[in-house]
Amino acid sequence: MILAPTSTALLRRLALTALIFLSPAYGHDLPLEQLNLREGFEISVWAEVVNPRQLAISPDNVIFAGSRRAGNVYALIDRDGDQFAETEIIIDSGLTQPTGVTYHDGDLYVGAINRLLVYRNIDTSLDAPPAPETIYDDLPKDRHHGWKFIDFGPDGQLYFNVGAPCNICLKDDERYASIMRLDPSEPEPEVYAYGVRNTVGFTWHPESGELWFTDNGRDHLGDELPPCELNVAARAGLHFGYPFVHGQDISDPKFGDGQSAQKYVPPVLDLGAHVAPLGLTFYQGHMLPDEFHGQLLIAEHGS
Repeated sequence: MILAPTSTALLRRLALTALIFLSPAYGHDLPLEQLNLREGFEISVWAEVVNPRQLAISPDNVIFAGSRRAGNVYALIDRDGDQFAETEIIIDSGLTQPTGVTYHDGDLYVGAINRLLVYRNIDTSLDAPPAPETIYDDLPKDRHHGWKFIDFGPDGQLYFNVGAPCNICLKDDERYASIMRLDPSEPEPEVYAYGVRNTVGFTWHPESGELWFTDNGRDHLGDELPPCELNVAARAGLHFGYPFVHGQDISDPKFGDGQSAQKYVPPVLDLGAHVAPLGLTFYQGHMLPDEFHGQLLIAEHGS
């Protein structure tokens, strides 16, 4: 489901918040009338896809989405401009949770559980989608928090997440609970940010170029703790606390002994417990009221 004040320009800005995946139900089952919207806003079902997460948009307004449940990657097209994607093309199938998708220089990049793929010249090959090239295929295979969010940064590198394979744990492999990056032409991944339990959305500030990301907090500490987080990684190599510290200074009961919150980068904003933040984007369009310009929009699917 995508917020749709009937504008392709707005669609391009808001689609990255992945409002299409608020519910696994098909569009005709969604009680849209129960949603509270600001005056002047409308909401409608733009496409019906099983359990997508991230969205990517081409210059031709083709939207790509990967289904965590079905294992497919789709191209969705609204050919007649009625704000509903009546054309659905399966780019690939049989993949393991191919949730991460991003469009870059004419190619479609896809992140599955343990590998990164690219479909070359996707704009000109929708009718006969190409076989993927493997960029990297030696990532952890854990399904728990293993689904990917991917995007290219201002430095031209491909960023992706490797979630913690658990609710709360500490693994020897430093790739777990991190944001990583690689150069697709020389794919040697490196950890960019440590202590990130499960980010399902990141973006770069349009002016500073800093990486902003959400992080889903751990469970089983009660209904009010700990908060999910909005974080900023001003440079590579910072640690954001997991599994030792949560939020501003909440010590983990299992891993927090002897740990000082001052050792780690605190979130710039506590988002609330169990809100499950997902995609986010700095709004750069002009169709929303002026007060929205430059603001950070975050999609949440939790409580």
